[in-house]
Amino acid sequence: MGELVLREDKGGIATLTLNRPGKRNALNLALWGELDTHADAIAAAGETIGAVVLRANGPSFCAGNDLKERGIEAPRRHYQGSIVTKLADLPQPLIVAVQGGCFTGGLELALAGDIIVAAENAHFADTHGQFGLVPIWGMSQRLPRRVGEWKAREISFTGLPVSGREAARIGLANHCVADADLDAAARRFAEAIAAQSRHSVFAYKKLYREQADLPLGAGLAHEVFNGAGVAPDFAERVAGRF
Repeated sequence: MGELVLREDKGGIATLTLNRPGKRNALNLALWGELDTHADAIAAAGETIGAVVLRANGPSFCAGNDLKERGIEAPRRHYQGSIVTKLADLPQPLIVAVQGGCFTGGLELALAGDIIVAAENAHFADTHGQFGLVPIWGMSQRLPRRVGEWKAREISFTGLPVSGREAARIGLANHCVADADLDAAARRFAEAIAAQSRHSVFAYKKLYREQADLPLGAGLAHEVFNGAGVAPDFAERVAGRF
């Protein structure tokens, strides 16, 4: 069996590709293990990597958890959920490119992204209810933070699919693009991010993450007193603009 998650680095961008297309990239423990290893390596790379793209081979982004492994013990408690959080908490911005089906555990994985780009043929769904399951990988927390509480309730209660265009309209995806343009669109965002000051972008991501649930006053104070300050190459960057 080949690698279940491929990694390619180019131009300061790390691209991770789910590579189990014959199983619609269903999330088995071996795939999670490779994602975990890649996430650790990318975090450790620091500013040598400016942005990360998560994509998938085949017609579907991810069918969700591999239910054939139901009952098999994971390497540690809260294994899969901890890896989703690790991806969400990468210092680098994470762009997720979604085509075809993105269901349940696959949607929880996609929700780790800072930017989600959907193809027109994408369809997102939370199907926990079809199987008598309750989320433990972050759906009840990240989905409403994306689309609002009441739309999240609709998606989770009904299990009905959300198209790529509708996902963009409600904020589940940042953009919906033609199917053939998906990878190029995700790459454009990654290149734009990688061209910015890593110091600024990484500091921004940290501030956004830490301030997400603070009242405005507390958030403003947090920005002032917990910011990373001016980049070491600030003067050089300014000089290069004039």
